Amino acid sequence: MYLHGTSRVNDQGHLEIGGVDTIELTKKYGTPLYVYDTALIRERAKSFRDTFVHLGIKAQVAYASKAFSTVAMIQLVEEEGLSLDVVSGGELYTALQAGFPVERIHFHGNNKSYEELEMAIKHKIGCIVVDNFYELALLDEISNKHQVKTPILLRVTPGIEAHTHDYILTGQEDSKFGFGLENGQADTAVETVLSLTGVSLLGIHCHIGSQIFETTGFILAVKKMFGKLRDWKEAHHYIPEVLNLGGGFGIRYTQEDDPIPVSRYVEEIIGEVKKQSAEMNIDVPEIWIEPGRSLVGDAGTTLYSVGSRKEVPNIRNYVAIDGGMNDNIRPALYQAKYEAVLANRVYDEVEETVSIAGKCCESGDMLIWDLPLPKSNSADVLAVFCTGAYGYSMANNYNRIPRPPVVFIENGEDQLVVKRESFEDIVRLDMPLKSNVKK
Repeated sequence: MYLHGTSRVNDQGHLEIGGVDTIELTKKYGTPLYVYDTALIRERAKSFRDTFVHLGIKAQVAYASKAFSTVAMIQLVEEEGLSLDVVSGGELYTALQAGFPVERIHFHGNNKSYEELEMAIKHKIGCIVVDNFYELALLDEISNKHQVKTPILLRVTPGIEAHTHDYILTGQEDSKFGFGLENGQADTAVETVLSLTGVSLLGIHCHIGSQIFETTGFILAVKKMFGKLRDWKEAHHYIPEVLNLGGGFGIRYTQEDDPIPVSRYVEEIIGEVKKQSAEMNIDVPEIWIEPGRSLVGDAGTTLYSVGSRKEVPNIRNYVAIDGGMNDNIRPALYQAKYEAVLANRVYDEVEETVSIAGKCCESGDMLIWDLPLPKSNSADVLAVFCTGAYGYSMANNYNRIPRPPVVFIENGEDQLVVKRESFEDIVRLDMPLKSNVKK
């Protein structure tokens, strides 16, 4: 068992997070329940931020809010002095409702609507990351309509595909995101931007993948981007103010994962950017990064009540919990793996290997396969670790199951930041049938 952040086992053999007994939390809030160790989020944010400061580099660390976006989370991000990455009108609205400083908001997305772009411009957000020629034309039109010059980054695909330890220099040109560096699209985009009156080009952006445990891919991306920047300097006298290298920094989900300290990613990225800038004879651009999972992933734990059992002789034992693909669709969506314990009997002897089944009417609703556990019963609480990223944010109401609440824990205190949905919430937007059938 690997304990993250402030998690520990108390004298009762219960899992404790931030000084609060998780079993007491389930009595207070019920299950399923998302629990966040906010001290760990703050620690991770500080590590990213302080590394740039220590090395004297102007930077923005922008939290990729698609990982987990609520008003309270955005306010926590603001307290830590980070910037914010949003990818939809809904995420932007959440940020505005949270009172987040608009000048530190960056807007991503491959198909931003007219309404979303106009919303961003009206609120004077800090930057829009442009993904394609359609958006570029639309943004220029809206900017001119409002008589503003909108700061943008161009998202480029550098031709590097990162799969944790494997870096492939071809293939990622075939992506729904960004302008290709190799096929000439990025060159055309720069020429187009420099001719427009409604936008100003701050720099370029790339994102090479997710759950990356080495720095090799980031270094390759910096080299390829600077190779193109040299061409643009010569052809257009263009020098970027900002270089955004995205996110994708890995975390530990299971013992198979071996992440490196977040400071190492930053240090090696800075080192390569400095080297390339010196060779190009330009000032080091402001560096932006976009951690999401690496800020909140292992800070989240989901608590479930154990329910029914099914024993298939000589094949498998199933243990069902009161959640599943409603609150964590990642295992069904892309075979994500997790570790878990019985939160009320952490140190009890392991007696069996079971598979954790969700309650949805889907054969694919399986949370964890082959989990070693003590013999469990309906009085037990299962704690699944590292569910802080893409759990709540991808939660759904399949089978009309209400979504769980979210609780923040810090310094021995718990705070409800998202209420549990009710059955009334489930039907709140439904409209009754207006029948035309004559009786």
